[in-house]
Amino acid sequence: MEPAVVKLTPIEATPETFKEFGQVVEASDDGEEFGPHDAQLDLSQGTPRFYIMHLQDRALKFSKITHHASVTQCLGSISGDVWYLGVAKSSIVDPNVDEKRGENVLQSRSGHFFVPPAVDSVRVFKVSGPKFLKLNRGTWHAGPLFKPDSMDFYNLELSNTNVVDHTCHDFDKENATVFVIDE
Repeated sequence: MEPAVVKLTPIEATPETFKEFGQVVEASDDGEEFGPHDAQLDLSQGTPRFYIMHLQDRALKFSKITHHASVTQCLGSISGDVWYLGVAKSSIVDPNVDEKRGENVLQSRSGHFFVPPAVDSVRVFKVSGPKFLKLNRGTWHAGPLFKPDSMDFYNLELSNTNVVDHTCHDFDKENATVFVIDE
């Protein structure tokens, strides 16, 4: 059976539009004091890793989405060129206390509990210019995605995030759905 194709219109990433998923961080004057406009990071669960990712062939479609339960993550384009990120709100739960405990709660390989994201909860953000996104702990994300053949991105996470804190949901396999960015 062919998966259903859900077309998503991108939303420009601004501090207001992205606040449910994390932060949009833009340039500030040198010497400005730390405040709420700065990335509010949680890198307390391990050794931070700040590196440049070279990505190729990241077309404007996706079916898999990932979250990291132990760390915030920052992503930004080195060149400031336009890129896209599919997201859904964090769905990490404590099955002993959380009101969602009656839903489809799963346990990840890393031990935390979560509810898989719903198809209708997925949004796509367009990131233009010299800014980066800070994802809240547990924010589901797909991308970076982009139109050129390749792009370079800086990434701040933990040194072992993709080994010990990488939970995925496959919408194609689990929901017979793929997402296409309608741009």
